[in-house]
Amino acid sequence: MRKISLIAMSLLSLIILFSCEKDETKAVLSDTPGEPGLNVPSTELVLQRANATQVLVFSGAAADFGFQAAVSYTLEAIKSGNSFDSPSIIATAAVDTFALTVADLNAKLLDLGIAEYSATQVEMRVKATLTSTVPAAYSAVKVVTATLYGLPRLVLSTTPEQGILSPAGDGNYGGMVKLEAGVSFTLTDLETGKTYGGEAGVLAENGTPIAVETAGWYNLTASTVDMTYAPNPYFIGLVGSATPNQWNAPDQKMDYNPADGTWNITIDLVAGDIKFRLNDDWAWNLGGTTDNLTHNGANIPVTAGNYTISLTITNATVGTETGTFTITAN
Repeated sequence: MRKISLIAMSLLSLIILFSCEKDETKAVLSDTPGEPGLNVPSTELVLQRANATQVLVFSGAAADFGFQAAVSYTLEAIKSGNSFDSPSIIATAAVDTFALTVADLNAKLLDLGIAEYSATQVEMRVKATLTSTVPAAYSAVKVVTATLYGLPRLVLSTTPEQGILSPAGDGNYGGMVKLEAGVSFTLTDLETGKTYGGEAGVLAENGTPIAVETAGWYNLTASTVDMTYAPNPYFIGLVGSATPNQWNAPDQKMDYNPADGTWNITIDLVAGDIKFRLNDDWAWNLGGTTDNLTHNGANIPVTAGNYTISLTITNATVGTETGTFTITAN
């Protein structure tokens, strides 16, 4: 019996000792957790494609919730003037330091809707999270001025400013531009600072400004690799018995909206038929119904009136072109 009592007392002592140790290490959540910090690489962030692989470090002090715990950190950003209610998530980490390449940061900040090649103020902060039941802690907001790069582009010296892009970044550019007859323009690479002109399809650095004879929209291509350029007319127009020139050229030219990729015109029509065609030529033409325009499709009947017509081209390949359109009486 004496041995059993000794054993029982020993077990009781261990339980008391273990309970005391647990009490000594009990975590206590602070009512006023310490804010995380944020240090930015610079308050003037000029991001350039040539430095795309360079690593930028955003760091700061760790958040203090009153005890050691696993805290997750998020680097957030908004365009100045907006709210942090729905910030863009730039990076997440298990520590209070974030390392991003210039390319990654550029892509994240573009998601804020910042214009390319234009200095824009951005607000950044760090969010420290313990658990979903504990309010997050935030750093003070830092304001930086960021200049971002987009796809490589050549900017025309037109008013308003226009540009053509190189989606592959290979020195071959193209895009829709609106040109005035006899008004010359040059092309400038915003990243290299080089300016190009040209004559007879040959591009030249600091060359003669380029001009076209007919006003309208052009699919302009240029290559700084083989030093060529081509302003290809791209005039979408209405033709048909309901139009002022009936089935004869010139067609009633439509205007292009780069924002949504539509071609638009407001015009008086008489009772008759209409179709759409490119550059006053039947090689590319669209007819049919509002939701199904096809190459060589049927004439589109209209009644007399003033209309606003909007055309969306879904396939521009000559001979297989397709599209849709809306027609609204005014």
